Amino acid sequence: MIDDQGIIGFLKQLAYESAKVINPLFNDPDLEVEWKEDETPVTYADRKAEEIMRGLIEKEFPSHGIIGEELGATNKDARYTWVLDPIDGTKSFAAGSPHFGTLICLRENGVPVWGAIHLSAIGRLFIGDNITCWCNDRPVALRQPPDLGQCFLLTTDPKGPGQYHDEAGWQALVDVTGQYRSWGDCFGYTLLVSGRADIMADPILNLWDIAALLPVLRGAGATATDWHGNEPDGSRGLVATHHSIHKQVLGLLNP
Repeated sequence: MIDDQGIIGFLKQLAYESAKVINPLFNDPDLEVEWKEDETPVTYADRKAEEIMRGLIEKEFPSHGIIGEELGATNKDARYTWVLDPIDGTKSFAAGSPHFGTLICLRENGVPVWGAIHLSAIGRLFIGDNITCWCNDRPVALRQPPDLGQCFLLTTDPKGPGQYHDEAGWQALVDVTGQYRSWGDCFGYTLLVSGRADIMADPILNLWDIAALLPVLRGAGATATDWHGNEPDGSRGLVATHHSIHKQVLGLLNP
């Protein structure tokens, strides 16, 4: 295993090299969007960016496993595995919205130990190790939240929470909080860890959606659980907040 500075350097390399494919195609009117069997979109940029990252990992760490959204899994039972989402927020990317990012996670025995969120359209790279979180090499952390009635709530799709969880509970949280926006996907979690929002919640996620988020969130001081307060794996959603309001938020979500 390489040292922390080596990991940080490699995460940066993966982020910046994949961005060389993604950014030139962002807001391209000729970009073609396909729809996969699970009714999620995919573009050439998604596939090519993942291909580039996989190639770099295979060259640098040939014994490591890789799990990617677009190109599947190789050696997934290895001690060290990389989980890749080349474009988290492909709908935003395809629509010309900068609310998308590249997610990169290194796991040890299935536990996320390093995570990176690269918002390439706006030049922000967040890296976390469950202890500290940095944005463009500067430490960031959650803010002390105000009263719940003044908190800023974010989610990816406003239709989602009521489809997968108690709709009345979600509406209760929306009603009690001060501001509510759908600045979601990984972008919303970066607002939380930067101290610009107070609650970020998604009702259901895949492994490649959540793996990189956890070291970043926890490194910034967030409490991150599923919708019911358990260790999150994505299947039952993700609720991330400051620890001081987390139980209150879960109480509203689960009346």
